[in-house]
Order: sequence, then C-alpha cells, then structure tokens
Amino acid sequence: MEQMIETALFNRDLSWLKFNERILTEAGRNTVPLLERIKFLSIFSSNLDEFYRVRMPVLLALEKLSNKENNDIHLEEDLLQSANELISRQQQQYGRVLQLEVIPQLKAHQINLLYGQPFPQQIQKTLTRYFLSQVMAFLQPVYIDDKTDFFPSNNELYFLITLKNGSDTKAVILNIPSNELPRFYKVENAGETFVVFLDDLVRFHLNRVFPNDEVLGCFSFKITRDAEIDLKDEYSGSLSDQLEKQLMKRDLGLATRFLHQPGIPANVFEVVKKLFNLKKANMVEGGQYHNLKDLMGFPVKNDQLSNQSWGKICNTDFAEGTLTEAIVETDIIIHTPYQSYESVLRFFNEAAIDETVKEIYITLYRVASDSKIVNALISAAKNGKKVTVLVELKARFDEANNIKWAKKMKSAGVEIIYSVTALKVHAKVALVKRKIEGRMHYVGLFATGNFNETTASFYTDHILMTAHKEMLREVELLFIFLAKRVKPSSADLIPFKHLLVAQFNLQQTFLHLIDREIEHATQGKPAGITIKMNNLEEKVLINKLYEASNSGVKIEMIVRGICRLIPGVNGMSENIKVTRIVDRYLEHGRIFVFHNLGKQDLYLGSADWMNRNIYRRIEVCFPIYDEKIKKEILDLIEIQKQDNVQAVLIDEKMDNIPVQTDETALSSQQGIYQYLKDKY
Repeated sequence: MEQMIETALFNRDLSWLKFNERILTEAGRNTVPLLERIKFLSIFSSNLDEFYRVRMPVLLALEKLSNKENNDIHLEEDLLQSANELISRQQQQYGRVLQLEVIPQLKAHQINLLYGQPFPQQIQKTLTRYFLSQVMAFLQPVYIDDKTDFFPSNNELYFLITLKNGSDTKAVILNIPSNELPRFYKVENAGETFVVFLDDLVRFHLNRVFPNDEVLGCFSFKITRDAEIDLKDEYSGSLSDQLEKQLMKRDLGLATRFLHQPGIPANVFEVVKKLFNLKKANMVEGGQYHNLKDLMGFPVKNDQLSNQSWGKICNTDFAEGTLTEAIVETDIIIHTPYQSYESVLRFFNEAAIDETVKEIYITLYRVASDSKIVNALISAAKNGKKVTVLVELKARFDEANNIKWAKKMKSAGVEIIYSVTALKVHAKVALVKRKIEGRMHYVGLFATGNFNETTASFYTDHILMTAHKEMLREVELLFIFLAKRVKPSSADLIPFKHLLVAQFNLQQTFLHLIDREIEHATQGKPAGITIKMNNLEEKVLINKLYEASNSGVKIEMIVRGICRLIPGVNGMSENIKVTRIVDRYLEHGRIFVFHNLGKQDLYLGSADWMNRNIYRRIEVCFPIYDEKIKKEILDLIEIQKQDNVQAVLIDEKMDNIPVQTDETALSSQQGIYQYLKDKY
C-alpha cells in the first residue's frame, strides 16, 4: 500500500506539461536544423493529445470532487485552471514558432508549407487531379438532424459545414480522411516545393462534394476522449478477448476536449454539443488545423536541413564464433541507439536455431509492428524449443498490436502468459537455457527499454548480455512466479539477492542504499547519489532523498519528464540538483549510482520512481558487476552531467533554466556518440 507522507512536491501534471514545454523550446531554437524543429512540433502536439486522453479526465474528476461539500480528499487549488492556462500559453507559443519562424524559414529554402493560404494557380490542376482520383472516395458526409446517430471517432479530423439551398440551411459533418491518406501532399513546380494539408484539399473542393448547395461556413474540429480501459481482476473468458472489447469502447469514451476552429454559429454549436454529449468536455478554440502531430510525416527530405547522420557503432564483431560463446566469456553491454541493435536480434536468432537451446523466456511490453524478435521466437517454437512469453496486453496504446502478436505466437506453439489485470509487467528481461553434456547453462538479457527494434533507433537505452548464473536463476524464479498469474503475497516470497524487483525488494533496497549514503555523510565520509530516470513521483523515495540532502549527501539527478521533487530549497533539498535533457534521441535509460565510499554500486533497470512502477508493476533493476562495463556507464553518465547545451536545470519554481557555464559547449548525446565511436 502506498504510504501517505506530507512532503513538499511539484504537481505531477503541471510538471509533465513543463516537460512538454521543454520540447516546444527545442522546436523554437534556431540552432536546431529546420526539419528537426518540425519533428519537435509534432512531438509536442502528440504529447498534448495524450495528456488530454490520459490525464485530463483525472483533472476533470478532481475538479468535480472539489466542488462537493464535505469531501475528505485534499485537492490542489485551481489545478485544472492552472493546467489550462499553461496549455494555452504553450499553444500560443506553438503558433508563433510555426507561423513566424518555421514556415518563413522553409519558404527561404523554396519549400512552401501552405498554412491558411490559398492554393497558387500553377498547382491547382495537379491538386484537383489528386483530389478526384485519390481523396474523394474516402469522404463520408453526415447530415445533422434529430435522428443523426453519428459518433465522431477519437482524435480524428472533421469539418462542421453549414450549407444553404434556396431558403433551407443545414449542417453536415464531413470527415478528413487522414487515417487513410497522408496528411500532407507535396507538389514540385518550377524549382519550388509546395506542401498542402489534406484538410485544405478537401476544403478547396467542397463545391464538388456539395454541387447543389452554397457553402456558408466550414469549421474544422476534433474530439479527444478518455483513454482509460476498465479491466476487472475477476473476469470470465480470455483476457485478450476482454481487452479487445474494451479497446472498441475506448474511442467512444468520455469526451475530454472539443477542439474547434472559431466561428461556428451559436445555434449549430449547441446542437453539436448535445448530439455528441460534450457537456463535460473542455471547449477549446484552436486554429484552422488540428492533429499537428502529423507533422512527423512532413513529406520533405533535405540533408542540409536535418541532423547530421550518426552511423551505428558496432559493439563487437562476433564473426569468429557465436554471440552466446562471447557472452559466456564476458558480459556485453549495448547502448542504443548509438550502437547497433543487430546484436540483440542476433541473440534471439541464434537461440531459435541452436540445438543446445531447450527453453526461451522473455517479457514483451511494447512490440515492434513488424517484430523480428517475435518472428525469431515463433521460429524457435516451431523448431521444438519451449518458448514462454509474458505479453503485457495492457501497455497503453499498444494493446491492439500486442494482442495481434500474442495470437500469432500462440498459434505457433509459444506459451503465452498474460499478467494479472491489476499488475502490469514492465520488466525487460530474457532468459535462454541451453543443455550441454547433460547440464543446463544460462544466458540472458537485461534491458532498460523494450525489446523493440523500432524504438531502439531513437530511444537511449542499455542492454546487458550476461551469463551470470545467480542473476539468471533469479530471472527463472521470477518467470515461474509470473506464470501463476497472482499478486505477490509477501515481499520475501522470492529471496532476490542480486536483482531488484518491484513488489518484492526494489523499493526497500533503494531506501537501504540511500540510508547507507546518509550514514556515511553523517560520519563525515564522502557520500553521493546519481540517478537518471524518466519520471520521479513516489513520495516515500522522494522523502528519503530530502532526508539524504539534509544529511549532506550530494545528489545529482537527470529526470526527463515528470519530476515532483523540488530541488534547491534550503533546509529541504539544497544538495539536490535536477537536470532535464532533450535532444535528437529520447532519453530513456534508468541508471542508479550510489557512491559507497568510492566502490560505486551501480544498477540499471526498467523502473522509474512513479507510484505505478513501485506499487502496481513488476519491474526489474539489475546490478553491473563487470568493472569495464561499470566504468563505461559511469563515463556516459558523467558526460551527461556536464551537458551545457541540451540540458536545462529544473528550479524550485518548476521552470526549465538553461545551464549557465564558462565551460566549452558540450551536447551530451554528441559527446556519448563520440566516446563510443572512439572506444569501439
């Protein structure tokens, strides 16, 4: 059960919005290549959509509770208002960056993104041909009246159109088919590139869609709905079947935002609000275009306007033997995306055909849409090996893809385990058991990120390949437990000595390691903690870090996203420094370093310090014992601590403060790439 401690904390939702603000800042930096700035605009928009789907329903519920008398729940004052005001300011900044900076700079390179502009005469015929041959078939107008039962899909794009025919007026909903067609269409003409929105293509040709009517108005809109899925611990039938049914309902969930172009006639607006049950939704006036996350598919390639390509670094050449033989000799670490993911794919490919391999176990949380790893597991099963896969069906927004792969693996003879519904398995571990001369030998993988070759190309993660018998035996015990599909009955159910596993010993061990640094500091001995993670929320661990700070322990943290800990406050956290790094790759690896009188205890793993990770998931953090690998990771984290280009400091007001230094400019991702390139 989560312990309730009165601790000074940032609000988690406002902190997350501040992280998204840091993304937006990157989009506004002239030092970032132009096409990369467009990607950051896309990421900001995508993140904000997810916020409205996942967190805004919570804020709306809190607001409702705060309006009730005699409730015992402590609520933060004006939280919903603060979030809306912050989002509004960010949206205004977004518009300025896109319209006043990015679009004019594109035009300077003969790239014309037509944003709220009329189509130039010289490309209109080309656009009309494309509309008539490709777009028109996907249009599905729905006329609004008392009998209309149309329900807009979540986050999809529509026009609300008012028409006049003689003395009659009517309103129509028209889809913008961006799920079936690219959002942008590119036309090359006389040495210039023109990029047009699919929205504008439809808008420009409304006279062909409604040839007998006069178009009075055309207003874009979308509805964002609650993404939460309700699964019960007690259910009958297949979990995957139940989840599929819930997924079908997700797009019919509570509307949390109605984002619309200004100017919709008041009488039509009222009809739409009633028709789509928008009473509880945030009614937000936006611009002409929504879903600007689609900018990720901006159809222009230009090396001069993009990041310089960094070739993948090959960790080691195993051509003389098998990868398994190399792992038995010594632990191997892979740092993606700087280093090639080929070794990870090879690990599973070799296991699929190796005659000595008898059993394979793996956890899968987010699977690539065309997963080579899953195909290797299927081949292994067909080759007579026992393959056991823990598939986490409840990985938000990846549920459908995971269900697809689970069914495919099951039909090939793979044993599929689904986690208990109230306990996600977020661990990233794999185990291969080989039988040689009558004895079992183990090799395995521990990772900070998913076994996913797609995300490995832009998530910074660490994958340890090891034959450490005791660690891998503990992984085997964990799989035996997970196969029972029950919650742990006690923390000491499995006596983990090496691994830190949430629900068992993870939180307790981290508290012990912090306490040891506190003890050293109070004795006047050197003490320090370095932690890198995605999100920091959990009160017990934050409170322990405050205690360590007050004891004189120097704490350096790199937290990418949510950070509820308030740094730099006298008497509470003056010895805690928190930085945030946003660059070309998504910082994703979790690293925990405890000074231990210079011996440096080092753990990597899957666990952030969020309530969900500590109390409601199975997570695995793992020690690094190999001294060469330990030094390498410590070198990498030191490079990140010295970043004065892409890093910002989080101050006591939650603001992102650029690092001020007289040192030579250092972008840590560039520094890490060069470090690994020189080493390998």
